[in-house]
Amino acid sequence: MKKISILFLSLCISTIAFSQEAEKAKSLLDEVSSKMGAYKNMYLGFSQTLSNEDAGIKEGDEPPIRGDINLKGEKYSLNYLGNKFIYDGSKLYVIDNLEKEISITNGNLDGDDGFIYPSKLLTFYKEGYNFEMGKLKNIKGRKIQFVTLNPIDSNSDIVKVELGIDAKTKHIYKLIQTGSNGSKTTFTITEFKSNQTLSENFFKFDRQKYLSQSYTID
Repeated sequence: MKKISILFLSLCISTIAFSQEAEKAKSLLDEVSSKMGAYKNMYLGFSQTLSNEDAGIKEGDEPPIRGDINLKGEKYSLNYLGNKFIYDGSKLYVIDNLEKEISITNGNLDGDDGFIYPSKLLTFYKEGYNFEMGKLKNIKGRKIQFVTLNPIDSNSDIVKVELGIDAKTKHIYKLIQTGSNGSKTTFTITEFKSNQTLSENFFKFDRQKYLSQSYTID
């Protein structure tokens, strides 16, 4: 009976400690989302790397993919993989600069492909994840607190997400997404600006501009 009581007590203590860590992690994410979401607008320059040990692909084997995004509320203008994505709050314009083709859809990027897009950085964690505090690391002289997010759905294409948060600025510095296929995608924020002066038409799709350049618009 004594052994059972000790085991039960240990389980209770472990459960309470885990719950407290989860609350601490969620509180930090909420603080980051609130702070970064309060800016009038944001500019994020980022780099992306991919690795997959099972496939023999190590991080650094390929040069990083560069991109950038301007965000204002729900609106954004994203440059990524040679394409430009413009979301004006109601319609999404995907501009393929190589093929000179433009597709238009109602609504935002929905993430049905299991990918966390840069435009979702401040909100994706709010549904479908459990939280736990990760390690505090010193990266290039900055203290980066990691938070681990584990999908509630066991069939999710995402196995784990790790968010690195600058302990001083409370800005997101790094996102590491591990997929069910063993691939690991890492986004690192390389440049950050807030409250920039943007024109009223910054997030507006200029149809005539692209038609004059012989783009095909679906």
